[in-house]
Amino acid sequence: MRVEHEIHQRRKGRNWGVGLLLVAFVALIFGLTVVKTLSLGNIVELERFDHVARPQLVPQEEAPAQ
Repeated sequence: MRVEHEIHQRRKGRNWGVGLLLVAFVALIFGLTVVKTLSLGNIVELERFDHVARPQLVPQEEAPAQ
């Protein structure tokens, strides 16, 4: 039989704590992303966020005449 040393028990507890903090952080970032995405309402606003002018994103009535 092998008996665990006290230091291994402390490390295991610390690892669980760090793991829970990591999961909580990922959940927080995911939640903020979902809320921000849902609060936009119009998907065109999300697509325009990168500030790149792409003709396929501009509705026909707003397209400049050439």
